[in-house]
Amino acid sequence: MTSLKPWITLVAAVCAAACTSAEGAWKGTITDSAGVTIVTNTDEGVWTPGTRWTLEEELKIGTIEGAPEYQFGQIGFIAVDSHERIFVMDAQAHHIRVFSPNGTYEQTVGQPGAGPGELGAQAITLYMGPGDTLLVPDLANQRVNRYAPDGTSLGSFPLRLENGIPMAINATRTGVIAEQVRPLSLPDRPAKDSLDVIVTLGTDGTILDTLMSFEPGGTLELGGSQPRMTLFSPEPIWQLADDLRLFFGISDNYRISVYDTAGALTQIITMPFTQDPVTERDQEMVMEFFEQQVRDNVPPALHEQAIGQFRQMTRFADFYPAFASIQMGPEGSIWVQHIQSPSALSEEQLESWNFLEDIGAREWDVLDADGRFMGVMTMPPRFAPRVIVGNDVYGVWRDDVDVQYVVRFTIVGVPEA
Repeated sequence: MTSLKPWITLVAAVCAAACTSAEGAWKGTITDSAGVTIVTNTDEGVWTPGTRWTLEEELKIGTIEGAPEYQFGQIGFIAVDSHERIFVMDAQAHHIRVFSPNGTYEQTVGQPGAGPGELGAQAITLYMGPGDTLLVPDLANQRVNRYAPDGTSLGSFPLRLENGIPMAINATRTGVIAEQVRPLSLPDRPAKDSLDVIVTLGTDGTILDTLMSFEPGGTLELGGSQPRMTLFSPEPIWQLADDLRLFFGISDNYRISVYDTAGALTQIITMPFTQDPVTERDQEMVMEFFEQQVRDNVPPALHEQAIGQFRQMTRFADFYPAFASIQMGPEGSIWVQHIQSPSALSEEQLESWNFLEDIGAREWDVLDADGRFMGVMTMPPRFAPRVIVGNDVYGVWRDDVDVQYVVRFTIVGVPEA
């Protein structure tokens, strides 16, 4: 019998040569542990100057002066439907503006208020459900508003806070809505369970499935006589892929676990990580930011009281988390956002620094569909991504006078399918 070893060696050499010519050699390892694939990355990516993905601005919506339809107050979330229409939540105006794929204004959905189809002051997020149905959580009115693709109100379903606090909501391009709920424990009504859960929801708010449960993070402590907040405390960070795999990690370590649709752990992805301390200067800068928010948004007679309450309830963790968020990108890629320390910024960068937008850094680790580290994607200055759709990144860009725009960047260099 002819030995297969020479042929295997030849095929391996050809594959290695092909991979090396297209990209740098990956330095990590892949091992198996009781049926779970362990992907251990180094901090050296496989992108070369010729294969590195880059961003190219494709569309900008907004203006300082001109038609009011193109002037934004405070942009919340952005959603994109199956026809590439762009839905923009203006949290200041309490409505949603709809734009065509080329940025032309089409209509406004919703208005301030508590009536049917109206939006309260805390409506910030929005998501695409099945059939381009738009879902808008509205904490002020304790409900989730539903809108048809043409903007017609489809009613709402209750957002019962006694069942828990919605900590995060994610939606797939296939219209699956997943929500992380944290039990609300009050002195007169203790929670039955202490675990957070991630559940999938129907468009009427019914729970379709429970994906997983886990210990809650330490940022918010809702029990006791008054809430407490520990900024930069480790939190569960997760994302649901279009194929319904769940990517999950606790942000005190750079370790992302991947679960299949049956809830089984199939993969663990790690990256090197060094804990950076939260310095006293960082704490001062964050407190200064929030105190300015109080001065800008609270009546002057209440400034001292509001600032005092905020200082009393706020603490800081000793170290920054390993990462800020996870997004799913083109070709099944996994995008993991770094954390930005404000004291590491230059004086010029600090002039436009906004804690709420900029605590997630401009740098994102991009991993391929197998979890291998490809390289770092650096977002443009003053640009905060909201959602990645196909090869496009939609987000909010702020100019040097803090005017907001919706910007779409296309990702250049992604191999054609």
